[in-house]
Amino acid sequence: MRAPRSERGRIALVLSLAAAVAVFTATVPLLRGWFDLRVYYGTVDAWAHHGGRIYDYRVPGTTYGFTYPPFAALSMLPMAFIGLGASIVLTLLLNLGAAAFALWILVGQKLRRHGWFGWALAGCALALLEPVRDTFSFGQVNLLLLALVLGDARLLSTGRERWAGAGIGLAAAVKLTPALFIGLLLLARRWRAAAVATAVAVAATALAAWAAPGASRFYWTHAVWDTTRVGRLVYVSNQSLQGVLARLAAPGDPSRAAWALAVVLVLAVWAWRAHRALRADDWRAAFALTGLAACLVSPITWVHHLVWLLPSLAVLVHGRRLRIAGAVYVLLCSSVVWLWFDDASGIDGFLGSNAYVWITLGLLLRLPVGQPRVDRPPFSRRASTSAAVPTPTAPARAAASGQPAPSSPS
Repeated sequence: MRAPRSERGRIALVLSLAAAVAVFTATVPLLRGWFDLRVYYGTVDAWAHHGGRIYDYRVPGTTYGFTYPPFAALSMLPMAFIGLGASIVLTLLLNLGAAAFALWILVGQKLRRHGWFGWALAGCALALLEPVRDTFSFGQVNLLLLALVLGDARLLSTGRERWAGAGIGLAAAVKLTPALFIGLLLLARRWRAAAVATAVAVAATALAAWAAPGASRFYWTHAVWDTTRVGRLVYVSNQSLQGVLARLAAPGDPSRAAWALAVVLVLAVWAWRAHRALRADDWRAAFALTGLAACLVSPITWVHHLVWLLPSLAVLVHGRRLRIAGAVYVLLCSSVVWLWFDDASGIDGFLGSNAYVWITLGLLLRLPVGQPRVDRPPFSRRASTSAAVPTPTAPARAAASGQPAPSSPS
């Protein structure tokens, strides 16, 4: 039986878009050749099979080695027993699954209205975003960490709190940036979830200390404070506040005092706006704001770390701020910051090379919170309690007061 003409048109459109995305991804952006995955694989392979230490490994011909906490290496250890090729395939599948899960959490209700066609269009759109492209091309873990955190957001927003916080704890044990979400749990007075997140992060870190005591000692006493091991602060891919200061400063590190002040100000704004979102039971905005702040205050935020801006795009879509969402989306697809790869001097360099920082700051300051959306599940217990108390309708109030009911507007 032949598909209806409209269905055939949708299939043709999706296939055309998928082909265009594939051609664009294969030809236009800088392909990263699984570089970060090669770092992970080389590290655990040397650790498991050659008696090497986690932080001694360097990719041949480079100065780059493993930069995450020891638990990250422990969680990646199975790669040493399946080979690099299988690790690449597994990473692709995990990232695909994480991307689909993130879409389901963030905009799943809207996509369900359009069936497979909506999911296909959203997948094509997601694949064009530079942070997503780079996460796949580097073989990075960003989407997996985002999925862990969003899983906790889902549990909290639906009242299933028994294991809420475990995903945030695991994510914080793999990379330090998601630890700010524990701060969000404290801000929300979700004491149980904050305790679970902290306990999971501490337990994972302790497990890594038992498995690799020397590496743990080195990381927590030395490597964690040495940003030069991660890369150059001035590199244009570093879209954090520290990156802005480094590109502004004379040769050498930017002022630590200026960076500390900027971090304090950003965290103050985050706490204020996240508190407003929590009071309005707007879990999407609360988690989105936390991802924005984490990107800004981290000493190094590579472009591929900016998958933490995806919740903000979802907030804009749910809040019907479609023009702003479209502008942010186009800029995050454009790779515009790389135009200043060689020279970020001058006004144009200051504005252009830090474009993603300005987007992140703008969203932190102006992201809509407390949107009155009927499809938004509550974040706090207060919402579920208040929802159980019916609000009298206008006719009922009028009848109780003896006044005539107001007429409906035409």
